[in-house]
Amino acid sequence: MKNKVSELRKKHGFSQDRLAEKLGVSRQTIISIEKGKYNPSLPLAMIMAELFETNVESIFILEEEDYK
Repeated sequence: MKNKVSELRKKHGFSQDRLAEKLGVSRQTIISIEKGKYNPSLPLAMIMAELFETNVESIFILEEEDYK
């Protein structure tokens, strides 16, 4: 699954450390999410959407291979 976490994080002026702190996760978790190596839980995705003032669907984009 692709995501716009890095783009939105920078737009809102957060470092990876600061975003991790606000979400209660590690910086490594943020790095993994941004690289697409880890998909957050639904509650975490919803908190991210609220923090970025958008909806979950605007942050995380399903790709065709995600359906297989």
